[in-house]
Amino acid sequence: MTSTIAAPSENKSDGKPVDREKTCPLLLRVFYNNDRHHPTMEFNRGNVPSTELQIYTWLDASLRELTNLVIEVNKDARRKGTVFDFALVFPDLRSPIYRMRDIGSTTSGQKGPDDNKTLASVRFQIGDYLDIAISSPQSRSIPRRSGGRPF
Repeated sequence: MTSTIAAPSENKSDGKPVDREKTCPLLLRVFYNNDRHHPTMEFNRGNVPSTELQIYTWLDASLRELTNLVIEVNKDARRKGTVFDFALVFPDLRSPIYRMRDIGSTTSGQKGPDDNKTLASVRFQIGDYLDIAISSPQSRSIPRRSGGRPF
């Protein structure tokens, strides 16, 4: 099987797609939470959140492809209109803490502008984590206080 999305980091000079038959996949550690991202403090000192998926994939994997993999294992995320907010979690090279950067979002059952973003295009590096805030259509319509709880 050959990927149809070019991976800029692996084949920069020729722009050819990643050959998934010949290229070894990487282990992507994905952490998910309902309605919000995990605080970066949960990643410090070798700790990680407990809600983890381990996915073998390639740098040319799109956010839509990753969304579909999460939907396969998380029944609650299958409802049409469920929003997946993706963030990259990576170590800060100047201090012993982790940083988080939003990289895009997808919606179950709908096409969106971030669907074709790849791990390579958002500068994912092997060893980084992916954190996903999964919001159901119902929870997005409930007004929230600053504490994140419904009124």
